[in-house]
Amino acid sequence: MLVGRMEAPLELELLGPPVGLDREVTSPEASSPGLVLSGYVNRFPWQRIQVLGETEVTYLQSLPEAARAANLAQYFGFPLPCVFLTKSLDPPPPFLRLAEEAGVPVIRSRLKTAEFYRLIKPHLADHFAPTTTMHGSLADVYGVGLFFTGKSGIGKSECVLDLVERGHRLVADDLVIVSRRGNDVLIGRGHELQRHHMEIRGVGLIDIPAIFGIHAVRQQKRIEVVVTLEEWDASAHVERTGLDVQSTTILGVEVPRITVHLNPGKNITVIAEVIAMNHLLRYYRGVDSATAFNEQLIARMSRREDARRYLQEDFE
Repeated sequence: MLVGRMEAPLELELLGPPVGLDREVTSPEASSPGLVLSGYVNRFPWQRIQVLGETEVTYLQSLPEAARAANLAQYFGFPLPCVFLTKSLDPPPPFLRLAEEAGVPVIRSRLKTAEFYRLIKPHLADHFAPTTTMHGSLADVYGVGLFFTGKSGIGKSECVLDLVERGHRLVADDLVIVSRRGNDVLIGRGHELQRHHMEIRGVGLIDIPAIFGIHAVRQQKRIEVVVTLEEWDASAHVERTGLDVQSTTILGVEVPRITVHLNPGKNITVIAEVIAMNHLLRYYRGVDSATAFNEQLIARMSRREDARRYLQEDFE
């Protein structure tokens, strides 16, 4: 329930009787009624949470009593989810009576309007964000969110455990809740019941912050690279140069994907660190090692071909 979750940070208090508190909020947006309070209701987004600040309240107070009552009656004629008043403002009559008759809860906040919007919008965006659950492990490696995936028992948890021992941080193990923020940002976090526990086959459940300290975990992290762990197959095609960049799609967002084939003796932990550092070079400093190396080879071969052609045409 919105009021229960945000009562403390938004400094909320209910005005009037507790009616309509079970109304469903269906829009991730919050906005002021604007011209609706003057009687113009075309294109009114009534599905949104309604926020009235000092401008709206003083405007209502400036209206003649009959005009104010008529406009408010029209306003509350829409199935509004709820109405918030900021800055501890008192609504003019007959605001509360019409809201009660319409079954619309009116909640007052002590915050200024801008501060109210700043706090409630991230909460709404998080609640309405497209979300899915994925099987794998998520770690923060050098500030890069690496999501390890692969079949059960292949070593995802063991790899992340080794990364934690080397100073990196665990976000979630086994079950990762992924939500999309905006158009292209994927945020991963663990289930609240996990509390940064990890299952290690043969050992059981371990408490990462209790063993390694609170600095070894974080609550959430952006997923930037998907690392797929697969068993070694001599007949499988393995990318050797890095020029053929693979990707996968999660919640409509394309994310780089790197497949690591495992065989005895391979140091997957160091490889994971290199994947993170290479991602930082490529996407934050514009350095693509594979492309740069390929361009150097092409330039060298071109110079040699020019020299060979020159010698072939030199008849002196």
